Parts: sequence; structure tokens; C-alpha cells
Amino acid sequence: MSDFDAFWGAVRWAALAGLLILQGCNSAGNLATPNVTNAAAAGFVDMKPGSEEEFMLNVGRRIYFDKGSAEVSEEAKMTIARQATWLKDNTRWLVKVQGHADEPGGENANKTLSTQRANAVLNALVAQGVDRKRMWAKGYGIERPVTDCDDITCQSQNRRVVVNLREEFDESAPQR
Repeated sequence: MSDFDAFWGAVRWAALAGLLILQGCNSAGNLATPNVTNAAAAGFVDMKPGSEEEFMLNVGRRIYFDKGSAEVSEEAKMTIARQATWLKDNTRWLVKVQGHADEPGGENANKTLSTQRANAVLNALVAQGVDRKRMWAKGYGIERPVTDCDDITCQSQNRRVVVNLREEFDESAPQR
């Protein structure tokens, strides 16, 4: 047997021994490794119809915008239509529409743009039949980034509106 064959034979035995050891660890005491891939997400185990969890997972609460724009895209309109349908079926919820922007531009410009984005989504929800009296908009500019980074794909996550469900009006809501 050549040195090459001896080497690869030893590698195969070592790999087999390693697999047997790992197999023993994973099935020690006849306990199988839990299937974490399909495990219920923490906090969403008892998701009920009309719940905030249902809205977040099944409807979606984020709407993204192009750089420097407050125009609602065709894709965003589909999300807004799902949101409107859900909100009309679940009238107990109030809605805070929060606008955000990414870093380029000054603080005032980003605050203005984020407010325009929030108002665009709010107006689109109203156009779909959601009662305006249940909703209010707030622009945060760059105050609350999803992520702080220079990468363009990373920054695009900050060009968003988040539709948040509320049980009561907060201090940013217009006086009712």
C-alpha cells in the first residue's frame, strides 16, 4: 500500500470515528435532537386571529421606498391593500404609521421625507377604506434606523414605513 493510500485510509477512519461520536452525542439517552427549524417562534405560539402577531406575520407591516422618494410603489400598494383589508376586519386597533429615512441628506430633509412617506401610506390606507380617525402619522427621519451601515442594501432597509398597531393614541397623535 502506498503512503497516499495509507493517508486516505486513516482520514476515512478518523471521519467515521468522528461521525460515530457525533451520532452518540445527538442520540444520547435515546433523545432525538429537537427540530428547531420548524419550532414555533418565541412569542407567536398562540397566534390568534385579529392579533398583532397575525398582522405582523401574515399581513406585513413594513413598506419600503426608493431613495429620496415618498411615492408608493406597485409592490407597496399590494402590501397596503392587505393591511387595509385586515384593518377593516379588525377595527379595535388604532394605527400609528411611522416613516423613516436613511442617512444621505440633512436632518430636516430626512424628517420631512419620512413624514411624507408616512402620510403617503396613511392616505393609501384611507383610500382603501380604513377610517382616518383610527390612524396618525409620524416621521422619524434617521432617528430609528433598522441598521446603521454604509452598504447600499443595508441603507435601503431604513427607507421604510412601519404600520404599527396600538391600543391607544400616544403623544404623537393629533389631539382628538
